[in-house]
Formats: sequence, C-alpha cells, structure tokens
Amino acid sequence: MVAAAELITFAIPKGTLFKPSIKLLESVGFNCDVLKGDSRQLVFTVEEQGVRYIICRPTDIPTFVEYGSADFGLVGKDTIVEQERDVYELLDLKYGGCRFVVAVPERLKDMGLEEWGQARVATKFPRVSEEYFRSKGLQMEIIKLHGNIELAPTVGLAEMIVDIVSTGRTLKENNLVPIEEVMRSTARLIANRVSHQYKAERVNALVEDFRNAIDGGLFDD
Repeated sequence: MVAAAELITFAIPKGTLFKPSIKLLESVGFNCDVLKGDSRQLVFTVEEQGVRYIICRPTDIPTFVEYGSADFGLVGKDTIVEQERDVYELLDLKYGGCRFVVAVPERLKDMGLEEWGQARVATKFPRVSEEYFRSKGLQMEIIKLHGNIELAPTVGLAEMIVDIVSTGRTLKENNLVPIEEVMRSTARLIANRVSHQYKAERVNALVEDFRNAIDGGLFDD
C-alpha cells in the first residue's frame, strides 16, 4: 500500500472539462477506469500507480490545490485569473477553449464601450470584469450572478454582461451580441507550491509527459 504522503493527487473538474481531462491522463499512462462509472464517489485511489483522483467543481479546484489537498489541478484559465489563488500554473493543456466577451442586446451592438460612460454589468467573473473595464478607463457597476447571466439585460438588471462563450449559441438565443473580447481561456495544469518543490522529480516528469502528449496532437481534432 502506498503511503498517503507518497500519492500524487489530481483534482479533476466536473462538467465539460471532465472527459478531455481523462483523455489527457490516460494518454500519459494513468489508469482512469475508476472514473468512468456512474458512482457518486468523489475520491478514487489507484494504489498500483500511486495516484489519487478527487472530482471537484471547477471553481473549487484552485482552492484544493492551494491548500495542498491536491498536488495538481486541471482547470480553466478563466478560473485561475478570477480567483488569483497561490498556485503554480505549469502548462497550457490546449483543450476547453472559450472566450470571455462583453455582450449587449442586439439593438445596442453598434454602440462602442467608450460611449457608455457607466453601466451595470452582470457576470460570474467580477474580478476579471472590473480589471478589464478599469484598463479601458471605465468605471462600471459590477453585479455578480451565479447563473443565467444572459437574463440580466432582458429583465433590466444590467445593460451588458461579461461571460464565457464557446459557440455563441446561448448569446444568440437571448438576442445578445458580443462587442468586445476580454480574454481567451483554455484548460491549464496547476500545482501546489509545496508539492512542486518536494515532489519535483515526479512533477517535472509528469509535466514533460503532458507536454509531449499535447504537442503530439492529442487535442488537434
């Protein structure tokens, strides 16, 4: 039996990043069969490989990694930027691509940001949004929501939104149009700072394995 201190622990995101994260781990030789069932279990250990997996909400992953409950996390750049946790960002994993955009009702799409002066902005990402508008010299009122961001302009809660889009379909269905791109995001490999130091040999080898898999075209399709 592998001692807990010798295990490498990965925090794996639920949702859209889950399957490509499993694909990445398997590509470098990790056995992820335990993750593919319908179990509600959230912690899995594969003793023979000295690895443990914890399944988390994406927004919680930087916290698990910062406090050492996980050595590694697979998480979107958007979450890293928003939370500013004390973790190492080691590698761009090249999957889960999306964009942060400023979007407004279609009738206002020809109005530039500089014409707004001040407006209310609904978003799940207040830190990213505030820093972006500040960089533009604008002082917007940021309203944090946890879901249904697209609803805010329709009901008069906000004049515009900042949100993540991949295909843009949800915006279109709610008569919203992107007018500015704030940033682009992909999944990243992050590490706990202590683990990065004290498990350096294994950490560096894993990073190199991941990099080789990605450079070899793992997510090119």
